[in-house]
Amino acid sequence: MTGEEMHALVRRLYPLCRSITGDGLRRTLEIIGESAPLRLTEVPTGTKVLDWTIPREWNIRDASIKDPSGARVVDFQESNLHVVGYSVPVHATLSLDELRGHLHTLPDQPHLVPYRTSYYAETWGFCLSQDTLDTMGEGPYEVRIDATLADGHLTYGEHVVPGESAQEVLISCHVCHPSLANDNLAGVAVAVALARRLAELPERRYTYRFVFAPGTIGAITWLARNRERTGLISHGLTLACAGDPGRLTYKRSRRGDAEIDQVLAYVLKDRPHTLLDFAPYGYDERQYGSPGFNLPVGSLTRSTYGSYPEYHTSGDDPDLVRPEAMEDTLETLWAAVQVLEGNRRYQNLSPYGEPQLGARGLYGSLGGRSDTKEAQLAMLWVLNLSDTEHSLLDIARRSTMPFAALADAARSLQNAGLLKEWIS
Repeated sequence: MTGEEMHALVRRLYPLCRSITGDGLRRTLEIIGESAPLRLTEVPTGTKVLDWTIPREWNIRDASIKDPSGARVVDFQESNLHVVGYSVPVHATLSLDELRGHLHTLPDQPHLVPYRTSYYAETWGFCLSQDTLDTMGEGPYEVRIDATLADGHLTYGEHVVPGESAQEVLISCHVCHPSLANDNLAGVAVAVALARRLAELPERRYTYRFVFAPGTIGAITWLARNRERTGLISHGLTLACAGDPGRLTYKRSRRGDAEIDQVLAYVLKDRPHTLLDFAPYGYDERQYGSPGFNLPVGSLTRSTYGSYPEYHTSGDDPDLVRPEAMEDTLETLWAAVQVLEGNRRYQNLSPYGEPQLGARGLYGSLGGRSDTKEAQLAMLWVLNLSDTEHSLLDIARRSTMPFAALADAARSLQNAGLLKEWIS
């Protein structure tokens, strides 16, 4: 998928009213499934998932605040951010003073509408711009939220790209936010593009599992239902805020020095970026990295949560998301995949002195190549550090040579009988 195709997916998903349950979430997963077929799981209300319980399902049809003339001052049909997520049904006539406790604005950003939710406390409310609130008289106002909160299901989707090994790379995206293009739709679009590109590879070392689930409760539900198989996860990333113009940011896993942490630090070193240590706040890396699981799952974003002015507001619209930024995020992920796929440890089978490469045709086979000197040096580095203790990524970091050149050298040396892969 190109950046424009990813952006088109963001625009298509943007109007849907998503939440942690409900038809908007299902429709979102249905659209994702058109490009990356999903296996859907529905977990009933009341199901215990670790220390949590699946809540009732929320669906909304319409909502508004009408002034005395009948005009819609606040209209859910214009933006689904206008209603506090999980608002209970209400139909009442109230003065502005009576209504104020249910209104949410951003006085410091008076033209924007905030995003607010109340998943686990039954209440209701509206979000509007401060500019709109400042124009409202004393009323009375007709207030209506046409919604249901009833037993139902929490839904999540999985897409698996199989590999030679049962060991998995986990890519997790939250899909619960309404009309927020960067957080979370850009991450969803990039994940779909990555899944499609992986499927085009003739072979894959790892199995790649993409999880599209509501934030927090969705990841917790997936972990509760897959507790016995989490040991298959060798590497993982949560992906969000993938399309804004900010620099790339990687937050390390709870382990801090997992292979995925080393890989992302390596592929980001030549790009503008920020590296952060793990903290138990942010996206679902904190669920995968909770102490009982301690999975090697980091977080890749551009701007981080809460760090850009449009975060969790109506300003996080498709115009904020840039096709070229999503392409850059995708290419960074692809570079990480290539390192993960190729990173191995080897044993030098001729470790006493430097083996005669020319006699094995390894120097001669390089004749005419524009990168002959680099290829020869890569062979020497691989031979010298293939002591079963150093991976190709270790060698790349120490030698400052391109990982791809070292991987090519290792293949040539293995074919010549000078190396064998070390399986600990």
